[in-house]
Amino acid sequence: MKIKEIIVVEGRDDTNRVKEAVECDTFETNGSAITKKKIDRLKILAKNRGLIVLTDPDYAGKRIRNIIERAIPTAKHAYISNKKAVDKKGKIGIEAASKEDIILALEKCYTPLEEKKCDISNDLLIDLGLVGGATSKILRENLCEELNIEYTNAKQLLNKLNMYGITREKLLITMKIIEEK
Repeated sequence: MKIKEIIVVEGRDDTNRVKEAVECDTFETNGSAITKKKIDRLKILAKNRGLIVLTDPDYAGKRIRNIIERAIPTAKHAYISNKKAVDKKGKIGIEAASKEDIILALEKCYTPLEEKKCDISNDLLIDLGLVGGATSKILRENLCEELNIEYTNAKQLLNKLNMYGITREKLLITMKIIEEK
């Protein structure tokens, strides 16, 4: 599988792992200290080729993702969950993910919408048990995993679903898939 966009990763080990899974070019942030110079380079790359952000599912990775998202709203986002990006020693990172999970994440990447679509309500999230219930956290984890989006807490779930343009219909279908599992 060949990827047209530049894949943004944190370091050399991530680059090596991603390149084992797909044919691509990467941009390494070399940690969470994203300088203005790096952002300027990423803006040029985004304009010329497009970007897919694939950072670790930890605090530093989320911080990098948020900085890039604010600076380059057209960047796509690919996610791999903590469960799928952990090695035998418990270290979390893209370098620990399987080739299959990397490919799946890249196939299911999202671009945030500039104008948020709001056909999902907080009441629907409550009705589906995603907010305010004893099993809500587990359901949200399963939902985020199935949709291939970054895990989010109850307060941010509605925003994240709308930001990625996930429709009410897609949410209901995904919840049905989760129930069947």
